[in-house]
Amino acid sequence: MSSLQITTLFLLAAAMMLRGSNAQLSSTFYAKSCPNLSSIVRSVLQSAQQNDIWIFPKLVRLHFHDCFVNGCDASLLLNGTDSEKTAPPNLSTDGYSVIDDIKTALEKSCPGVVSCADILALAAQISVSLGGGPTWQVPLGRRDSRTAHREGIGAIPSAHDSLGNIATNFKNRGLNSTDLVTLSGVHTFGRAQCASFMDRLYSFNNVSGKTDPTLNATYAKSLKQLCPSKGGDLTLLIDLDESTSLNFDNNYFLNLQNHRGLLQSDQELFSTTGADTVAIVNRFASSQSQFFDSFAKSMIKMGNISPLTGTNGEIRLDCRKIN
Repeated sequence: MSSLQITTLFLLAAAMMLRGSNAQLSSTFYAKSCPNLSSIVRSVLQSAQQNDIWIFPKLVRLHFHDCFVNGCDASLLLNGTDSEKTAPPNLSTDGYSVIDDIKTALEKSCPGVVSCADILALAAQISVSLGGGPTWQVPLGRRDSRTAHREGIGAIPSAHDSLGNIATNFKNRGLNSTDLVTLSGVHTFGRAQCASFMDRLYSFNNVSGKTDPTLNATYAKSLKQLCPSKGGDLTLLIDLDESTSLNFDNNYFLNLQNHRGLLQSDQELFSTTGADTVAIVNRFASSQSQFFDSFAKSMIKMGNISPLTGTNGEIRLDCRKIN
């Protein structure tokens, strides 16, 4: 057999292995082993929302931050001195106790079956749906990492990043411009700390006293009252969407058109001259159904970033520690 034939066979075998790994993610993965999975997760989330009206965007954020660091493997949830959750920008993440509650409920019904990584993915989908957004079939079958990846947290997009840097970040994970605009639309609900946009108000582009010119002047004035340059609370939480921050809708895109995007990384999607993201913002601003359809597809793509499947990783019994 020639070296060319051997190389070809090796490549075909590798491709088959990759396809087999991806095929292990299926929306019916737990159909027999944990048939009540979705209803259990939904029940826990509905109860949690009675105690914390912001829990839905918090849980979606956990899924985002987990997937962007070494893939969707629940490494974010691990405790320890080298944990991801104790390093910026994860210091402001929340909702871990609700993930614990879901895991506890599932262990009673389906012990040792459902991974923490799949809990994050499913909790994100149900949170969006309960918040008024779209519903989609979540591919399941991920397994949990045995290690945290603190060294990789720089991959989490920052509110201070330029559009170019964020687009490159997304591209490196197989996500295109439509995915970027679509997934940014998750900021249609939830809140952000003053610290995440103070530079837009008082030192834009490192110029002392300068306010971001793409920020609506009236909106900027109200933000300055909430987040003063001196003596204010940098951790104070401000609604990402000043009118419907508890609802998942397309109002986020209307805000960008009106230069009322809270975060710089959001407003740049619309205010960057010549960017291909502008047309996508306009499309979603005029059609909530198109945004919802795209959001479901992009969430599935993001949830497919480097999952552990087969015999890789483990199914944690406690999401905060390895078995």
